[in-house]
Amino acid sequence: MMLDTSDPALWQNTVVMQAGVRPGSDLGDAVQRRAKVMALTQSAEVAVITPKDFGGWSHDLRAALACRIARINRKEDLAAYYRAKITDPAADACSDPDYTGDTPHDIAVLSFTDRVAARPKDAGTKDIDALKAAGVSDADIVRLAELNAFLAYQLRLIDGLSLLQGAAR
Repeated sequence: MMLDTSDPALWQNTVVMQAGVRPGSDLGDAVQRRAKVMALTQSAEVAVITPKDFGGWSHDLRAALACRIARINRKEDLAAYYRAKITDPAADACSDPDYTGDTPHDIAVLSFTDRVAARPKDAGTKDIDALKAAGVSDADIVRLAELNAFLAYQLRLIDGLSLLQGAAR
């Protein structure tokens, strides 16, 4: 059963827009059949970037870290999408992968984020220990890991759909 293509939420989904999927295309039809997965992915983005309980990571800082991760992965359109969500100039500095931080706390957070974004297999206990030594709570370490994990998923989904979109042309 084909879903209603007039549902704007599917076509306003970050992953769908970033991958360039269009209604009526073969890939668009496939995405429609996976509309629930796309909706859940969008809900996960909201939950990770703008949660009600944000702990030690403000919405602006979360958007800045998402922008940073997108930049590290050379996804400038996605980086611009997240950067547009930043309203705090102090958080905006963290969106730049060249910024390494000014405090032990920021240095540990940005180092962890960069390592997980670029070389996840190299991340380990020493990185968690560095976050703890910098005063990051266990709950905030989990929140930071969730942000990184979601971005990894989102980037891979965008890449996969983009490849399929290119193959369909």
